[in-house]
This record gives sequence, C-alpha cells and structure tokens, in this order.
Amino acid sequence: MALKNIVRELYEGGSAGAHRFRYGLISFDIATIVFLIVSSFLQRSPVIGVIDIVIGLLILADFIARFWISRNRLGDLMNPANLADIVVIASLLAPFAGEGLAFLRVVRVLRVMRSPMVLSRMRRDSTLFRQNEQTVMAALNLGLFIFVTTGIVYESQRGINEHITNYADALYFTVSTLTTTGFGDITLQGHWGRMLAVLIMIFGVSLFLRLIQILIRPHKVEHKCPDCGLLRHDADAVHCKHCGRVLHIEDEGAV
Repeated sequence: MALKNIVRELYEGGSAGAHRFRYGLISFDIATIVFLIVSSFLQRSPVIGVIDIVIGLLILADFIARFWISRNRLGDLMNPANLADIVVIASLLAPFAGEGLAFLRVVRVLRVMRSPMVLSRMRRDSTLFRQNEQTVMAALNLGLFIFVTTGIVYESQRGINEHITNYADALYFTVSTLTTTGFGDITLQGHWGRMLAVLIMIFGVSLFLRLIQILIRPHKVEHKCPDCGLLRHDADAVHCKHCGRVLHIEDEGAV
C-alpha cells in the first residue's frame, strides 16, 4: 500500500524529510508539555477545552499511524510509552477521566529521543549533542522523573491539600524533596502521600547523583575496542588502555 509505505518512511525512514518529521514530533511534544504546565495555572475555560481536544486528536492520529505500520502490534500496544499515550488521549478527549494525567505525554519525548535513528541524526546535526550526549540523556532522564513525579503529586493532592493548588506548588515540593532540602512548608497528605515522598527521595536522588557524576567526570568518547570490547576512552586516546590495541577514534578533525 502506497500510503502505508509513506507513513512508514516518515516514522522509520532515513530521508531528510523523515528526520524533519521526527524533529517535528519532538517539537510538538515539548509544546504540548509547556501548554499542560501553563494551563494548570489558568481557570478552566472553553478555549482550553478546545485546545485539549485538538491536542488529543493529534496524539490519537499519531498513535493510530504508529499502530498501523507496526510489525508487532500486540507487543507495541503493551509498551509502557504506548500505554501512557492511551491514558493521555483519554484524559484529553474525555476530561472526566482525569485531565491532569496528560502529563504522561512526556514519556513520548523520551521514547523519541532514544530512537536510534533520531540519536544518529542528532549526533550528525549537532556538535554540542555529539560531545555531551551522555550528559543530555542523563538530564533528560532526570527531567522526565521530575516532570512525571510532579504530575503525580499534583493529581493526587489537588483538592485535598490546600498547599498544592497548581503545578508550580507540586514542582516546588518535588524539587525540594528530591534535593533533600525539605523546607517543610508543603507536605503530602495521607499515608500514600508520605510513601510517594519516600519514593521521590529514593529514586530521584539516585538519578540526580548520576547526572552529577557524568558532569564532573573527565570527558570520554564511545568507541568499542575491536579486541577487548572496552567502550569508553579518552577523547585523544591512541591505544586502548585495557589491551593496548591501536584505536582509530574519529574526531572533529578527521578527514
């Protein structure tokens, strides 16, 4: 089918148009996240409701297109990122199901950013990304955790916690708990709220320390040694420090 081949090329192909399409998906997801955050500060209105429906329909179209070209539909359907998309679509098109659950849309950003084709293209298009890929991905993982956790805090506490009335309050609590600052001016209500705070501290601090570790350690490049398999080397390495094999690491001056 010609149309199906066109759609598959857009999602999986290596053409310039396909890469632009996937960059467009990332931009759309980021814009959606910004809107969700901003709208949490605004009083619910018909305009916001219409925008929610439009975003929901676009996400639904994206989901249907990916499901249509999938070679393993059942496996893809059970993928956590796709399940998150289903929840997001329901929350936007049927707000009574919990409109705030649309924050799970951030999971899609991580999935697209981890696509081998997207990563390969970004390495080629951006020197900054190529030189700091691990830092960018670690920051993305931390950002994903903060965003999703903040959304969970906001959804579970609004209406029952007078100190959490918008997304900024939930973000403030999440970050202060994550960094173990714990000012104490905002606390989560109930036993489940306290358990959530414990999970934020345990998992969040681990991700935060991982990011700091990457930021302070010497810059390394990934180049698998053909003999011993050592993956990370100094940027100017000539020999593998594990087995001594001569390496041919490409750099910006390579011809």
